[in-house]
Order: sequence, then C-alpha cells, then structure tokens
Amino acid sequence: MKKYVSLFLLSLFGLILLSCDTNNNDDNDYDTYSVIYDITDNFEAGTPYSISRSFNSAIPDSDVILVYRLSATDNGAAVWQLLPRTLYLDEGELDYDYDFTKYDVLIRAGGTINLDSQSSTFKNAYLNNQTFRIVIVPASYGRSTNGGGIDYSDYNSVIKAYGINDRNVKVLQ
Repeated sequence: MKKYVSLFLLSLFGLILLSCDTNNNDDNDYDTYSVIYDITDNFEAGTPYSISRSFNSAIPDSDVILVYRLSATDNGAAVWQLLPRTLYLDEGELDYDYDFTKYDVLIRAGGTINLDSQSSTFKNAYLNNQTFRIVIVPASYGRSTNGGGIDYSDYNSVIKAYGINDRNVKVLQ
C-alpha cells in the first residue's frame, strides 16, 4: 500500500510541475531578435522626396522600427540622430521622417524648403548619399520594467539596452 501511495504522490507532484507555465511570454519577447540595417542612398525627387526599401522578410507584427540618420562623425565615431528630425537651416526647415510596415520602410525629406530649387551643395549635404540606420526591436520590451528607461534618441543607449552587436550591420538594398 505504501508503494501505491508513494507512486501516487510522485505522479501528482510530477503532474503539478508539468502543468506550471514557467515560460511567461507576456512579459518579454524572447523570440524576436533585434536587427540592424544600413541604407545609403539619394532621396528620389518627388512629393515627398523619399528613399524606400523592402525588408528581406516580413518583420513580426510585435516589432517596431527606429530610424537614425548619420549626421556627422566625431573623432571617427558615427553621430546618429533619431527620426523624425527637423533641421533649422538658413533655407528653411528640413524635416526627415519615416513610416514602416512589416514589409518595408519609407524615409521622407520635406519641410518648408523647396527642395527642387536648392543648390547642388545643399543637395549633396542633405539629400544625396545619406546614410540611415534601421534598428528593428521588439515593441513589448519598451513596456517592461527593463526597457522603460531607454533613451531612444541615443543610439548607443538603444544598442546597449537591447544587447545589439552593431559591428556587422547588414545593408538593406
């Protein structure tokens, strides 16, 4: 009889352990990995001036995209500015903005400036050969207790918070 009671208790204990959900996916998104892409291109003339790219594969619905523009280099280090961004120039206001779907990203340049009438010097500085860094991150992370303090305007803070290695960035063609 003791043998049956012991087996029953052992089976009951095993059943309780197996029924516990130790993988609570409501708190963190562990099945999404942050990805970084670079785009270097000229804005296509039009309304608006734009650069468009499709992703190699659809990103999960639970992910979001952050877009940074390479605005300068400082002692060899890239200076990234989070979009949307307004530059206040002598010619007027130049806005960089973007939108995305799970399949693509569209980066726009506009503002109060008539971009068609600008000099080649202006276009070379702000419209041609522009580099953007696309960072894909899980949206749920920002709501967690770990991600609530991320300064998304600081590229290095984002990279550190998400544990992203940005030494081998892919180019989005």
